[in-house]
Amino acid sequence: MVNKGFTLIELIVVIIIVGILASVGMTQYTKVVEKGRAAEARIVLGSLRTAEVAEYMENGAYATVANLGVAAPASCTTTHYFSYACNSANGTCTATRCTTGGKTPQAAASYTKTVTPDGTWGGTAGY
Repeated sequence: MVNKGFTLIELIVVIIIVGILASVGMTQYTKVVEKGRAAEARIVLGSLRTAEVAEYMENGAYATVANLGVAAPASCTTTHYFSYACNSANGTCTATRCTTGGKTPQAAASYTKTVTPDGTWGGTAGY
């Protein structure tokens, strides 16, 4: 009699391999998702930097986020993954990753991104 099928051991080995691949894939997926969310900060900070430079050229001083006319929330909202602030003394703008309202970073702890009026990027570890 010829058995056509898989043994229990073969099935367990396949399930273990699929589980390992799934865990590696999920880790990579969360990193990609967080990088996509960090793109929001780069885009908004770029707009804030442009507005700060224009404000300085026009009025000789930098401004806060509220006075720049850029859609950048000063606190965490349901529409953004970051909150934004600009230092009116030196024009440096900062994006801080929100951690409330179901927006906890998936692959890292909360982090910040900064940009200065001369275009220098910085921040803490993260994406």
